[in-house]
Parts: sequence; structure tokens; C-alpha cells
Amino acid sequence: MNYTENAINILTILTYKGIGRGWVVKNLKGNESIEDIVTLLNNYLKSENKINIDSFEARKKDVLNSLNILRDYCDGIVALGDDNFPKHRGMVKDSERPVILFYKGDISLLNPQNINITVIGLLTPDISIKKREEEIVSRLVKSGANIISGLAYGCDSIAHRQALVNGKTIAILPSPLHNILPVKNKELAYQIVDMGGLLITEYYQDFKSLTELNNRYRERDRLQALFCDAVVLIASYAKDSARRWKIYNKKLDSGARLAMEFAKSYGIPRAVMYEHDLDANNPMFDLNRQLINEDKEIIVIGRGNLDSVINKILSNRIKFEDSITYQLNLFSS
Repeated sequence: MNYTENAINILTILTYKGIGRGWVVKNLKGNESIEDIVTLLNNYLKSENKINIDSFEARKKDVLNSLNILRDYCDGIVALGDDNFPKHRGMVKDSERPVILFYKGDISLLNPQNINITVIGLLTPDISIKKREEEIVSRLVKSGANIISGLAYGCDSIAHRQALVNGKTIAILPSPLHNILPVKNKELAYQIVDMGGLLITEYYQDFKSLTELNNRYRERDRLQALFCDAVVLIASYAKDSARRWKIYNKKLDSGARLAMEFAKSYGIPRAVMYEHDLDANNPMFDLNRQLINEDKEIIVIGRGNLDSVINKILSNRIKFEDSITYQLNLFSS
């Protein structure tokens, strides 16, 4: 398992109560000395029990010991300041910028020089949705894109599997690499890596509560937006679909809604699959319809414009300018 001292230092910093991603981004560039780190922590935490180099090193040793469980599952750890730490797309506040990633597979797939398209949707698509999604993903891959998704059931799994036919795919996980979720997609995860793809996560320890797991799903949805040039929504229920359609026996809202919200806030281009004559009365397209009505910038992918829309997605992708700033072109003509 590959990692730098910088990565372990940042992992150790994150174990202190009150320290999060925002603090790391604001105060560190990466590769600071432990002396400087201890000074910064003490200045911020203002605790009566001052941190010293010995106590930081002891905590760092505990972090290293806790990483032992990953040795057969993780190829490496990268952190802010490491040469191979991937640059995110979009404009994002400090507290939402990634600062540490655990990976298995080809981490260079996240580089902004690559074309990465996130494809997401609901957990229970019908056969028609599946076939239409496969066509879109196939066309994206043939055009040179890597496909990002979240390894969930339904549209995520379809996106990953179709991408593997002729290309590469990236799965962003809400779980550590030694305990992949969902469990039934473990083999798919291994297949992604075996075929030159990538698994990434921000976590190396198991979740301790359902609330924590739900938060991790939200954080996963944020990364799906941050590491792509565009997000394509295949189909999804909306937040009020259960009430609207009087479907009360299952949860209909999905993480796709959150990923689309993150993409909008970051300035990441968004597209939705939708055919009015096919989908107007299908609750599985509630979110698609909502987004079309709310945002004139949304690109609608249909049967008649698939090639032209995909060409627009790829040609108007976010342009990488330097290590921090991105010039955005939101599907403008």
C-alpha cells in the first residue's frame, strides 16, 4: 500500500475533534513539518492540554496501526499536497473539497486531462430505462469518456457494467475498501479494478451508526459531482414522489437528487435522459421533469439528439486551467 508521510500526517490531523476538511484546506498546502502542524493545531484548538510532537507522533502511530486492515484491499492513499492527488472540477467551498482518498486501481483516471462523465439514477429501473442507459453509456465510452458512478444497484451498476464493455469506469464508495457496499456488488468492484478501472473512498474505518452511513452516502454523491466533467441523470424519483403517486411502501427518493444538486452548486454541467411521449406519466422520471422545469441549462438527452448532445457534453466539458482554477463552460452554444 503506497502512501506518503504527508498523507498519514493529514489522516492524523483529521482525528482531532473540531478539525475537518475545511480546516485542512485553509491551513495546509501539504508536506508541512510536524512542528508546523503542531503549532497550527494548538493555535486553533486552544486546548488546555497542548499538543506536542510526541503526542502527535503517538496518535500518528495509532493511525498507522489502524490502516493494517487495508493492506490487502487498498493500493494506496493520496492526500492534499501529494503529487498524484487528483484535482477536483468545479467551484467548491473549502469544507467540501476532498483532502484524502483511499484507492484501488488506476488513480490517474481522476486526472482532469481525462474525460470523466458521471452517470447516475434510481435503484430499480425498468428494462426500457436499462436499454436506453446502456446506449448512452456506450456512446460516451466510444467517444473517449470514463464513466463514474456509485456502485449502487440499478442505474449505477448498469453504468459500470456497460462501461466495462469497451472502456474504464470509476466507482466512488461510501465504505472502506475492505468492506465494500453494497456487498452484492463486491464482485463488480473487483471486476472494475481488474479491467483497469478505479475504486475510491474517503474512509478507512467502518461506519458506527446509520446516521453516519447516510452522511457518507451524501459525501459520496458530492464526489461524483466533483470528479466529473458532466453529470448525466438517467432516471430518478423526486423528493415528493411517494406523496404524489401515493406510494408509501418504499423509499423513492435517491442520492441522484443530491448529486445533481451538488453538480449545480459546483457549476458542473448537467444532463437528463427524457422523452416526453415515453416518460411523461412515469414516476421514475419525476426528478428529470423537475430539473427540466427548473433549470434552462439542463440538457435533455432523447432518441433524436443523442449524438449531438453527447458531442456537446464532451466538447464543452470543464476546461482545466491550473491546479486551483477552472474555467467553466456550461453547455453554451
